[in-house]
Amino acid sequence: MSSKRGGALPRVTCVSILALGALVAPPVRAQEAPAAGQRKDGTASTAAPGAAAVPDNEELARRIEVLARELEARKLGEVADGEPGDGSKGLLGLGPAASKVYRKASGLSVGGYGETLYQAFDGTREDGAASGRANTWDDLRAVLYVGWKFDRTFVLNTEIEYEHASTEGGGAVSVEFATLDALLRREVNLRAGLVLVPMGLINEIHEPPTYLGARRPDTERRIIPATWSGNGVGVFGEAGPVAYKLYVVEGLDASKFTAEDGIREGRQGGSEALADHLAVTGRLDLVSVPGLVAGAAFFSGRSGASVQGPSGAVGARTTVLDVHADYRLRGLWLRGVWARTRVSEVARLNEALGLTGTDSIGETQEGWYVTAGYELLGLFRPGTSLALTPFVRYERTDTQRAVPAGWERDGANDRKVWTIGLDFKPIPRISLKLDYQDETTAARTGVPQWNVALGYLF
Repeated sequence: MSSKRGGALPRVTCVSILALGALVAPPVRAQEAPAAGQRKDGTASTAAPGAAAVPDNEELARRIEVLARELEARKLGEVADGEPGDGSKGLLGLGPAASKVYRKASGLSVGGYGETLYQAFDGTREDGAASGRANTWDDLRAVLYVGWKFDRTFVLNTEIEYEHASTEGGGAVSVEFATLDALLRREVNLRAGLVLVPMGLINEIHEPPTYLGARRPDTERRIIPATWSGNGVGVFGEAGPVAYKLYVVEGLDASKFTAEDGIREGRQGGSEALADHLAVTGRLDLVSVPGLVAGAAFFSGRSGASVQGPSGAVGARTTVLDVHADYRLRGLWLRGVWARTRVSEVARLNEALGLTGTDSIGETQEGWYVTAGYELLGLFRPGTSLALTPFVRYERTDTQRAVPAGWERDGANDRKVWTIGLDFKPIPRISLKLDYQDETTAARTGVPQWNVALGYLF
């Protein structure tokens, strides 16, 4: 999403004037100019001596193409100048690697990202009992973005993810999104296919160098279940100082909701998704202030079509709301998200699924976090490609903030986490992260851990 919105008309006008001027100016050539009275091929010219040289058809076509690309970049609201994929910039609310296809004139685009994660757990919980957690080193994901730009209007963009290195060891291969866009104008564009639900800060922009921390925040995994996608169709664009998205998408499957992970396992991901009841999701962001993206998003739809209670199907309307902000000024980087999920008819849902005691699905599920970091090397070496950002994040999540009468909350699901770490980038597209997480829960079952992650995008 762009942060440079003001003055669109004057800039386009200036580009147009410069380009039109170039059409009538003599072309600058590195080789020796042809002699007077001769064309480039040495044949006689009918032009009068001293007259300005007129560009040939090939040169005219090239200059028109340059102008068209400039105008298209303005239509897309491009935020990155120069080489795309700098680790923090993107287009149309997507990450830098996912945006590559939109910058092409036409044809094939290939990008991607990946990350490997080492986690070392403390041997004891906060209550002194053995944690029972084994250290792990996981090739978490390797992702390919493959896109095709048919022309200046129609764009196909896809993300294919390979998780945990091998399907033989618990891994999977999934299509995270596959969308066909019709880029009509800056204010109104169309999108259809397997779309990313436009919530939070990480669900759409989830490439590792674009956020701080070796692990994604719990709020954007347990409350907003990133990465969350579904079959859908809708519109997106920018109007004045705001950017928006509005889609009709497949709903969730409430039969997969749990006490610990909330709605996360209810994602259908476009795979033979139940579609008796559809959902609506949307997002609105202020993008006119340089360095700031701030807004809110929602998702709402019935999710109990597959759950039959004694008196028929359970509605289980699920509504997710979030408020989010990301602000960057020189070396300072601040971001935060608050999210809440409400599920209706949870008592009927619990009974239909046979859930008792502390296994109840949360009627209300809530989480929030704030992160602050500051890039230090730019203070001492202005213009360097190196970046070292110490950061701190505080987070609280509870997937059972409220449960129906007759069921109980499990304090282990009420979590607080302090994360303190470093993010080092030798170049903007590669990040090496080290952090320590101190987890506490209301049931005193928290386990501290160290994390090391290597991430990249291309």
